[in-house]
Amino acid sequence: MGVFFDFSPESVASLAQADVARALQEDTGHAACDLTAGLIDARHRARAVVLAREAAIICGVPWVSAALLQLDPTAQINWQVAEAQLCQPGQVVLEIEGSARALLTAERTALNFLQLLSAVATQTRDYVLAIHEVPGSHAQIVDTRKTLPGLRLAQKYAVRTGGGFNHRMGLYDAVLIKENHIAAAGGITAVLQRAAQLAPMARFIEIEVETLDQLSEALDAGASMVLLDNMSLAQLREAVHITAGRAILEVSGGVTLATVRTIAATGVDRISIGSLTKSIKAIDFSMRFAS
Repeated sequence: MGVFFDFSPESVASLAQADVARALQEDTGHAACDLTAGLIDARHRARAVVLAREAAIICGVPWVSAALLQLDPTAQINWQVAEAQLCQPGQVVLEIEGSARALLTAERTALNFLQLLSAVATQTRDYVLAIHEVPGSHAQIVDTRKTLPGLRLAQKYAVRTGGGFNHRMGLYDAVLIKENHIAAAGGITAVLQRAAQLAPMARFIEIEVETLDQLSEALDAGASMVLLDNMSLAQLREAVHITAGRAILEVSGGVTLATVRTIAATGVDRISIGSLTKSIKAIDFSMRFAS
């Protein structure tokens, strides 16, 4: 069984180092070669700034710093906007001084991480703010496993940076019983009975239902967390009434910024949104050398 990622500063720094090393090798090949940067005198040092072209929540500081320092350990990095803080269009978010070759080689890798992770954090913050102070709601915004292959932990870190919460990290740390699992195991009650044997190994056991009758069966079988898939608002309100606090209720399917407030108002506990990490548009940042 895998180990649940704790997102401590030390763990995040180690994750960033590994992600960046892989990305730089992808960009420079096994020979660690940047043919274009090689045109610049190796002794030349330069100053550069990273500019935000749009408003965003900054996320990815450990990854950007790792990209720069792996290529020039002497680089001076001065963040003007801290992790999880809001930047504005035209604002300098980062000042850098170091080897010109290193800055040029690191530029795309550093910006790729900053653009991607800031996009995830910004979109997450939009959803968190959308349900803030919804009367009677205590719902959390939660991510899913719909992440970029190889960058799941980085994206889940970005969700946290934006104020959201993480669902399971992968198949190894929690149980999520879906329609095909139920069919293959012989029904809701049967599959929950089998899942109970895994309780010591799992952070949680959750079962997906599509109807209120299935919800009732799951509750009768001892379910402590239920995923309500693609239910109407009326069904969600009834599900909250039926459950009466006996289990954590999570909503998934078709959640948008236009609908999330009304979903939260039904009284559910969690709202999982695949688009936090799947359907994102990179935030526009650029690096500019000082003249």
